[in-house]
Amino acid sequence: MGVQPKKPTIEGPAEWFTGDVYIDFLVEPKWESKLNVGAMHFSPAARTAWHSHEGGQTLYVIDGIGLAQARGEDVVEIHPGDVHTTADGQEHWHGAAHHHFMTHLSITEGQATWGEHVTDDEYGTAT
Repeated sequence: MGVQPKKPTIEGPAEWFTGDVYIDFLVEPKWESKLNVGAMHFSPAARTAWHSHEGGQTLYVIDGIGLAQARGEDVVEIHPGDVHTTADGQEHWHGAAHHHFMTHLSITEGQATWGEHVTDDEYGTAT
């Protein structure tokens, strides 16, 4: 048992995000666990690249208005208190709505595989 002091907030890498995104790592894989929990803070219109997660991903929206889309499916709007899940290996993206900040917790148990950036045209068709 132990207390871990809060780590510094980092800027999300340009390879993974479009726009300004900041990450607070809360729980990182340790021992046999693959659990990873982070608070991700998106500026308006900022978003992830297309990606998938080994073991899937759960998002819990804390603040603001966001958008999420699985490849081939409609864009969904996500709000505080919403829980959004993607299946193991399902390619998707998520981020802030056009004129809103958005913060969510990201909960995963495995590695992410990153793809191409969501284009402005793809994002522009989002509601």
